[in-house]
Amino acid sequence: MSVLSAFLSDRVIAPTGVAGERTSCALSELKPGARARIIDVRDEVDQAVARRLFDLGFRPGVQVDVVRRAPMADPVIFRVAGCELALRRAQARCIRVSLEA
Repeated sequence: MSVLSAFLSDRVIAPTGVAGERTSCALSELKPGARARIIDVRDEVDQAVARRLFDLGFRPGVQVDVVRRAPMADPVIFRVAGCELALRRAQARCIRVSLEA
C-alpha cells in the first residue's frame, strides 16, 4: 500500500446535507475519537432493548464519544455521561446520531 492510498483510506469525510448541514448516521459508523449527539433510537429495535439503552444513558440529546473498538470491531466502547459502555455493532446501528464539530 502506498503512502497516498494509506492517507486516503484513513481520511474521513463528514456527511453533509443540501445546504452543507451535517446529517445523521448510525452510531456504529463512527470511528474511535469521534463525538456525536444522539438523535433517537430507531423503531426497529425491540422495546426491551430500547428501554435498556435508554436506562444506560443512550437518550436523545446526550453526547457520545467513541472510545475504542475491539480487535474484530465488535464490541465498541462508548463514553456516555462519564461512563464507558460497550455495545455490539448491531445495537449501535439502531442509534441515530448527528456529528459534532
